[in-house]
Amino acid sequence: MHDEFEAADAGIARQKPLAAGLYLVATPIGAARDITLRALDILASADVLAAEDTRTLRHLMEIHGVKLAGRPLLAYHDHNGAEVRPRILRALAEGKSVAYASEAGTPVVADPGYQLARAVIDAGLPVTAAPGPSAAIMALSISGLPSDRFMFAGFPPAQAGARARWLDEIGTVPASLVIYESPKRIYRLLGELCEAWGEMREAALCRELTKRFEEVRRGTLGSLRDSLADGAVKGEIALVVGRPLAVVVDAADIDTALRDALGRLRVKDAAEEVANALGLPKRDVYQRALALKDEDAT
Repeated sequence: MHDEFEAADAGIARQKPLAAGLYLVATPIGAARDITLRALDILASADVLAAEDTRTLRHLMEIHGVKLAGRPLLAYHDHNGAEVRPRILRALAEGKSVAYASEAGTPVVADPGYQLARAVIDAGLPVTAAPGPSAAIMALSISGLPSDRFMFAGFPPAQAGARARWLDEIGTVPASLVIYESPKRIYRLLGELCEAWGEMREAALCRELTKRFEEVRRGTLGSLRDSLADGAVKGEIALVVGRPLAVVVDAADIDTALRDALGRLRVKDAAEEVANALGLPKRDVYQRALALKDEDAT
């Protein structure tokens, strides 16, 4: 997080007491000045503070002159949630206000805050939010892809079987898709998307949003994959993928193209050639190529 301006010498004093309840506070994804005034008021006034990373929240508060003033600051994350949630619920039941901030961005979105919010709601206690920065919404905004209908798909599953099912489930959704991925796995993901959805689908790879080395690469899934082939990628990534292409190809034409290709190439290579030529998902074309090969062999 960039220290883009100095905190006021006097700091931000606590405001009038907040009503009891859980306050989900969106925090900057990079530039510290993206914090909202309401978020600062809540951080200055809540009886109890909770954060996915307490060091990050302390630093943000110091930048903006918000004093902790002896208030409890609890670490709440994936590894200790089951232990800390009861403590937060007790504070809320006692009529206290609790502010929860994720490490960066909007709580609950790919964030352990979901389970906390769910538990508070199930307990019949109030939950509200101070909206603000979100990598998913920023990526969608600058992607150049349709935003009238979109789906946040989160992080892909790590296991191969679950990952394949995930690709099948969301690949036909008629909306722009926002996907988070590690820089270590983004090249692999783009290759899998090309195989499952076809190389010609539009996409935008958004990296290090609001930070010094912010970058957006726009193109097709295939061109983005190729652009990463020779170099390591660093930083946090949000990938936006456009809605499925309206490709209508007659089944007989696919079979004709496949039989021609199968006469010259192995099944995998034949399927890849036809899929690329017709703008179709390689997985579907490969399955049809196998079926044709079996039919011709009988």
